[in-house]
Amino acid sequence: MKYLKKVTKTEFQKEIVINIEPLETRTAFLENGALEDYFVERASEDRLVGSIFKGKIQNLEDGLQAAFVDIGMKKNAFIHYWDMIPEDAARLEVEEGVSLKKGRKKRYEPGEIAKIFPIGAEIVVQVTKDAIGTKGPRVSANLSIPGRYLVMMPGSNLKGVSKKIDDGKERQRLKKILSRLPVPEDIGFIIRTAGAGARKTSFARDLRVLIETWREIEKGINETPAPIRLYDEPSLVDRVVRDSLTEDIDRILIDDKEAFERIRDMISKVSRRNKKNMKLYDGSVPIFEYIDVQRQLESAYKRKVWLPSGGYLIFDETEALVAIDINTGRHKGSKNQEEAITEVNVESAKEIARQLKLRNVGGLVVIDFIDMKMKRNRNLIHRTLKEALRSDKARTNVLPISELGLLEMTRQRQDQSIGSSSYEDCPYCRGRGSVKSPLSMSVDIQRHISEVVKKHHVDGKTLSLKTIVNPSVLDRLKNSDENILMDIESKYGAHLTFVSDHQSHVEVYSIISAEDNKVLYEAKPLQADPEPARPKNNNRRNNNRRRPRNNNNKNAGKKKPE
Repeated sequence: MKYLKKVTKTEFQKEIVINIEPLETRTAFLENGALEDYFVERASEDRLVGSIFKGKIQNLEDGLQAAFVDIGMKKNAFIHYWDMIPEDAARLEVEEGVSLKKGRKKRYEPGEIAKIFPIGAEIVVQVTKDAIGTKGPRVSANLSIPGRYLVMMPGSNLKGVSKKIDDGKERQRLKKILSRLPVPEDIGFIIRTAGAGARKTSFARDLRVLIETWREIEKGINETPAPIRLYDEPSLVDRVVRDSLTEDIDRILIDDKEAFERIRDMISKVSRRNKKNMKLYDGSVPIFEYIDVQRQLESAYKRKVWLPSGGYLIFDETEALVAIDINTGRHKGSKNQEEAITEVNVESAKEIARQLKLRNVGGLVVIDFIDMKMKRNRNLIHRTLKEALRSDKARTNVLPISELGLLEMTRQRQDQSIGSSSYEDCPYCRGRGSVKSPLSMSVDIQRHISEVVKKHHVDGKTLSLKTIVNPSVLDRLKNSDENILMDIESKYGAHLTFVSDHQSHVEVYSIISAEDNKVLYEAKPLQADPEPARPKNNNRRNNNRRRPRNNNNKNAGKKKPE
């Protein structure tokens, strides 16, 4: 294979760009030059999703219908009661976002689960959602290990074909292949969408690798005590080759020679066409900048996203909810107002679906589309968004636009969003996104100067005070509030001096005695809210069932995590 120092910028219909650096690996999926999906993995971060653990039951919370499991991490894992006993219906959801309509979850009576899983009992679980914020990882006993063409489900009898393969003849062919494979009785399998068109030998090879993996996990289950990690998902690049490399990919571009060789060997076993489409990039310009990925990626970190028509989106992300507002901005429709608004909303719906994937946000999403009078236009926006989300592998549920003009939807959350994983709260504003205005600070300073003067004033003696403030606050005091400060001086017989400190936080100031430099009052910057202490249970003896104290789990007894 000849290595290419230069590659053309010709737009391919579908391509994968892989950037490998010492601290992080990034992959971008482009369609006709537009960034459609993006993933990043950092060497210093331990990705838990997909990992299998042998853990110990620490707490059973009948009120939450959930248990907390010690899997050897800093925070105990959270598991719903109905996820502790494997079910074939639940296993079908592992296949690339396929979601089944299921009835209401069974509610277990107090003590019912404790008979099966008493505190201290061991349980084998798989992480379905990584730890996010203050919440520990979520786990399930419904194990699934994906291969290139098959998904293996230990402890299941389920055997089938992905619902995303809708060709009747192909489904029959795949079912026939699956029925003839030497599948163990205690392991279920589903043929993935990548299996469409694959030969029987490819399935046999995939089956053999998956069964060998499960035997290694079984060995760990039988021979090692809990808590212990039994299985790790492969690296980001390996997952891309396994899950996303299909025959419609026109080019795979990578900038690391060692990884290029390894991936090419992997691809040669599954697709000769994809092997030919691999290219090694060795240019001086960073690969993401050369292919114009970096510029497009920047929009995923911004609060405001501009639309081609001149409208824009506003994204506000909290721990459990994402609010999206649509504005017409500079858009000038040549038609009537209703049609112009509908055009912006249609464009917004498509861009929102793209941004949700790029940002990897999950949980509840509330979208405030621009008000439309006609019901048919509201239905059009609903259909447009659902259609745009079809390519999203995360499970989504989109509700119609409500009477208030809001569209509510949910998106499956597995990992942190790229914003929360790449940024931390500003040390200046502590994540508020704003600081007090000079007017608010002037009011605050005047209030506390009056307090200090009243407290330390001695009859017949002038109290000299020096106040150290931020320059912007000093400008306000000097130019707008000088008369008020002079009134304080004359009223209490004090002498006030103000000093500017360029290094001082806007919300920080100190009131100091000019005679002995003693700090009489100091305003400190906003601090992060401390986690409230858990109330002590003084009626432990009255509980129906005593629970062992769990110092590692701070989430027990709190609001149910997502």
